[in-house]
Amino acid sequence: MTTRQRNVAIFIFDNVEVLDFTGPFEVFAVCGADRDPRPFNVYTVSLDGKTVSARNGLSVNPAYSVENMPPPAILVIPGGRGTRPLVGNEAVRNLIRTQQPRVEQLLSVCTGAMLLADAGVLHNLAATTYHTNFDQLQEIEPTVTLKPGERWVDNGQIVTSAGVSAGIDMSLYVISKLFDQETADATARYMEYEHWPLKA
Repeated sequence: MTTRQRNVAIFIFDNVEVLDFTGPFEVFAVCGADRDPRPFNVYTVSLDGKTVSARNGLSVNPAYSVENMPPPAILVIPGGRGTRPLVGNEAVRNLIRTQQPRVEQLLSVCTGAMLLADAGVLHNLAATTYHTNFDQLQEIEPTVTLKPGERWVDNGQIVTSAGVSAGIDMSLYVISKLFDQETADATARYMEYEHWPLKA
């Protein structure tokens, strides 16, 4: 495994689904736990850097605001009920549009795909999202090819996942892409997590 450390920024906001962001956080943070430096430097970021009230009242202190975060190699956009009021939010659109050409991987979990669509980066791509939100995703981006039943959908740079726990499997898949399946499997074993097998 290469020793180059990648920054992983995980965007959080009020009413973000907890496992949507903590699942990928855990996967990337514990990957290569026995290596120095670890492959990933993982941090949370919010629009203003202030405390976020996640789903069910979990209080989270982001490490950075979008203005002062370290440049990410990977940007994760989670979902949850808090995505609905962010559709049409110019600051969120600007975050995604600005970072998309710069990052190595742009990932969404659950209804985070709606924010990618709203920013225009899913144009003519395939995507998955939470199982009850495909119609809304299609309304936001009519050109998107919906993939119900897929755990994750890989467009190359942009990878979307289905709901909640699917973000863990997507993150393990991304590790297999960036490194190899052995590294992804070792990460899952560390977490004692039985993950979806690598797609053919």
